[in-house]
Formats: sequence, C-alpha cells, structure tokens
Amino acid sequence: MTHLKLDIKNVEQSFSQSDLAKIETELQTCHEQLLKKTGKGNDFLGWVELPSQIDSNILASLEADAKEIAKKAQIYVVIGIGGSYLGARAIIEALQNQFASLKNDRKYPLVVYAGQNMSEDYLAELLEILNQYDYALAVISKSGTTTEPALAFRVLKKHLEEKYGKEEARTRITAITDGQRGVLKQLATEEGYKTYTIPDDVGGRYSVLTPVGLLPIAVAGFDIKKLVKGAQNMQELCFKEKSLKGNPALMYAAVRNLLYRSGKKIEILVNYLPTLFYITEWWKQLYGESEGKDKKGIFPAGVSFSTDLHSMGQYIQDGERSLFETIISIEKSKKSVPIPMDKDNKDGLNFLAHRSFTEINHKAEQGTCLAHLDGNVPSMRIALPEINEETLGELLYFFEFGCGISGYCLDVNPFDQPGVEAYKVNMFALLEKPGYEKQTEEILKRI
Repeated sequence: MTHLKLDIKNVEQSFSQSDLAKIETELQTCHEQLLKKTGKGNDFLGWVELPSQIDSNILASLEADAKEIAKKAQIYVVIGIGGSYLGARAIIEALQNQFASLKNDRKYPLVVYAGQNMSEDYLAELLEILNQYDYALAVISKSGTTTEPALAFRVLKKHLEEKYGKEEARTRITAITDGQRGVLKQLATEEGYKTYTIPDDVGGRYSVLTPVGLLPIAVAGFDIKKLVKGAQNMQELCFKEKSLKGNPALMYAAVRNLLYRSGKKIEILVNYLPTLFYITEWWKQLYGESEGKDKKGIFPAGVSFSTDLHSMGQYIQDGERSLFETIISIEKSKKSVPIPMDKDNKDGLNFLAHRSFTEINHKAEQGTCLAHLDGNVPSMRIALPEINEETLGELLYFFEFGCGISGYCLDVNPFDQPGVEAYKVNMFALLEKPGYEKQTEEILKRI
C-alpha cells in the first residue's frame, strides 16, 4: 500500500482525453523498456529493482556502523557532489529539527557537507568548526578523482590525521566508492578504511537508496529500513500497474510530457515547507541531468511558498506562459503552534485565532493554485499524509521511476550526462593540468 496520491484535476483542461490515451500507449512501451532493460542507457538501470533487492544484512551493517560513528563523532562530514550528497541531504533535512545545529541535546551527529563546492571560505570555516568538535567523515565517489570532493577529501584527510593521528583517523573515515577500481578504492584498501560499494549499474543521481544515501541518513538518526520500505511499496506499484490511472509515476510522466508538447517548457516544483527545500534540489538534478539532452527537455526549477510568492510569485502569475507547476502538499504537520487572540486586534488577524498554521498554509496553497490556474499555469499536486521515512521513500522512488519513463518518452538517454564534462575540459586546461596543453593554448585565445 502506498500513501502518495497524484491529483491532476488542475491540468486536465490543458489537453484532451484522446491526447492522454495516445500518450498512455507510448508510455506503456517506455514502461516495458524500463522493466525489461531494453531502452537507452540500460547498463545503468540497477536502481529500478534496487529497493526490493536491498540486502537486510547491508541495512544492519549500515545501522551498526552509524551507531559506532555516533559514539565518537559530534559532527559527520559527507564529502560528495551532485548525487553523492543531494539525496542524503534531502532526506536528512526533511526529517531533522530545522535548528539542529543549535541544539545542545542532540543524540546523533550533526551531518554537514563538503566537496559540493569550491569555495575556499566555506572549507576554511568548516575546518574552524571541526577544530572544536569530534568528527568523522564519509567520502563518496566512484572514481575518487572528481575535482571538488577529491580536493575537499585531501584537505580533510590531512586535518583528521593531524587531529587524531593516522591510526585513529583511519577509523573515522568511510569510503563509499567503486567495488573494484578507481583511486579512492585503491586508497581505501591501502589505508584500511571501512568501505561500501556503489553498484556499477547505479548512477549518482539514482543512488540515494544505496550506501551513498543510507549511511549518512542512518548516522543522522533516521530509520533507513522504513525509508527502504516506502520505496519498496512504490516500486511494487510502479511495476504492477501499467495504466496511467493506476500508476502515479506513469501519470506524472504523461502529464508533464503533454504539457511540454503544448509549449510548457519549464516545470516548477513547489513546496510549502522549508524542510523540503533539498528535496527540490535533489529533484532538480535528477530531472535536469536526466532529460536535458539533444536540445530537448523540460527545465526543472523550484520555489518555496509562501516565501517565494513575495518574490517569484509575480513572474509565475503574470510572466511568460511557458510554466507549469508540480506541488508537493503535506497534509499534517509534526508539531503545532496555536495562534493567540489579541484583545486590540490592531493587525486585524483575530479571525485566524485558534486556527493552525497548517490550515492557513493549506489555504494559501489552494488560493495560489487557483490564481495560477487562472493565469494559465497548470498544476499537478503530489499529496503525502505527513513527512516521515516511509512517505519520503515513496516520493524518492516515484520521482526516479517517473524520470526514467519521461526520459524515454523524450527519446533521450536518461542515465548519462555527457554535457557535464564540457566545463571540466575548460577548467583543467585553464589550470594547466598535464595532458591539456593543446586545449590550454586554444582556450587562452578565447578569453
């Protein structure tokens, strides 16, 4: 049984039932390609069956390691970029107390991140904090040579060894990497680091349900078994149901592609809770890196309402009509804050007294959706009863499966990222990396 519901009533006026029936036939072919692994990029489809194949022994090992890390570390540094950190961060920030960094009574390490940028100030300020607290780290990379995380690991490895000594430092480092090859795998073997394997057939942006995401989530104190259970439930539904009506991931792929064909080129993922900000960031990478190829693809953007209604709201309401929205709607909040009655009522808000912020937030959601619909911004609504490990597991797999289907519908390979390499060639040439002499000469003529 799954909890996630997809509501499309506010997009149905944008296409005909015959359009929907036609694309359903297309997507059933895409569904078969995904499950039978006959489509483009089929050597990176390990994520498709991953939830149902996760070994309970691996989960137990991850949980045991997380407990050991919690005994010795107040801070846990996750070194990675893109899919190597976004999935874990999305889940942790959705579940944790939003002021966790200020709490003195934490039972679990505070998870922080490195190697996701090249800001010198960021790394210097992180080192200042790590001087004051006990910490451990995970370095996540298949190759070990991706520039941003490799540089951060070089710095943090040195810092850890200077702080604790080489022998103790090696017990505080976990490498999540390729099972057989690569610089990081070789280093982990030589140094004796604890290691976990990233499956060969799972790309970074689909890796959150591997140790890449599961170990940091467990270290932060959350139930990875429930997260996996939610993903398993959604996998079962996505495998079994081939109709749009019965399969929300198929319907999501159908609607977004019909809107794309009608000229809606930008999808805005909307959240009404700040805890979902990094869910949006993870989704942006998943869909942007999967679909943006061959001069095709829906551009993924994100907003946080009601905050961004006071900034981006004007454009969404009255700007270029190339947008559609997908709203993540959470029915119940974790906590409540009563709104008091004020005898003077100078702000005129006594009509809201004794009502909940959640109710008001939902009315803001409904009112905004209607206003945007009147402004020709169609919207889908993904409804979850509450935020917990199981519902988030459902959401992750829903988006992954929908992405694979949608990419096949666009006739692109959703599982490679050739465009990501372009900037690296230029950067290496400008930094005079050995082997890039020809490119350096050519680029210096252009700048």
